[in-house]
Amino acid sequence: MGKFVVLDHPLIQHKLTIIRRKETGSNEFRRIVGEIGGLMTYEITRDLPLKDVEIETPIGKTTQKEIAGKKLTIVPILRAGMGMLNGVLEMVPTAKVGVIGMYRDEKTLKPHEYFCKMPKDVSERECLIVDPMLATGGSAIDAIGALKKRGVKEIKLAVLVAAPEGVKAIREKYPDVDIYAAAEDEKLLDNGYIFPGLGDAGDRIFGTK
Repeated sequence: MGKFVVLDHPLIQHKLTIIRRKETGSNEFRRIVGEIGGLMTYEITRDLPLKDVEIETPIGKTTQKEIAGKKLTIVPILRAGMGMLNGVLEMVPTAKVGVIGMYRDEKTLKPHEYFCKMPKDVSERECLIVDPMLATGGSAIDAIGALKKRGVKEIKLAVLVAAPEGVKAIREKYPDVDIYAAAEDEKLLDNGYIFPGLGDAGDRIFGTK
């Protein structure tokens, strides 16, 4: 069974409060979303396997540790997921990037995939999907499905704010996927927004309100 982890590090919680404020402008919002993405990555990668390697320091030969196993692919869900991408890449600059484009039907609230571009060897990689909001779970479920269809076995999801309904939907559909969030919020409103949430993350990141 995949785990659901709320990352309650004080720096993450403090920065999340800043971007929740309605008066926080796009420039600051965008910067802090990236910072939280990086801090979350630090926690999410805590269990990466290590292997011994022999290196030479200026003083002499020694055996030290480096990351072993599968390489990482970061998969932002367009467009809001792009706001987290740079912060994640600062922590794991050797990761490859795959992109999934989704739009939400405003009447049905159902997501529709319109773009998907992945590294050729994605089936041999561990994938970290990033998206600021986990509301109904529809977009994340479709993104996970798109990766599984391409043979990806290890998938994690990182979001800033999760609604209980979205967490439940993913755990029912894909119980093997680990979910990481900076916060689990109270509920999902009828209009599809998370309460208390932080508004429309895409509009706030890109200044398109």
